[in-house]
Amino acid sequence: MQEKSLKKLDERMQRVQDQLRALGPMRPGTLTRQYRQPRNRQGGFWQLSYTHHMKSRSEYVRPNEVAAMRQEIAAFRRFKKLTASWVDLALARSQWRVQLARTSSNLEPRPTRNRPKQASAANNTTNIPDSI
Repeated sequence: MQEKSLKKLDERMQRVQDQLRALGPMRPGTLTRQYRQPRNRQGGFWQLSYTHHMKSRSEYVRPNEVAAMRQEIAAFRRFKKLTASWVDLALARSQWRVQLARTSSNLEPRPTRNRPKQASAANNTTNIPDSI
């Protein structure tokens, strides 16, 4: 039964990888409409804002480039979701693999060790006087 689960996880991971390969050009950021006179909504322009390598950047975008920029931003958001999904699936697969290996070799889980309690400051038995 567990081998079937591993196979299903592998198939799902393969689908995610195929979707990642199909992504086209992408870029991070947010595209917003800005105005030189915001109260009157005059002098409008498009601005792309993003952070890369811990540096915030802003770029002006020409009106004829807005549609392509929106597609690239959407592709980047899709990329982020797909990679997060891939990591989730990889972790689940690893956990299944470990569990399968343990059950097939009849290994018992490690017993928890009883650790001694740490000595508190009140039980300090050193010969150092409190007032130095």
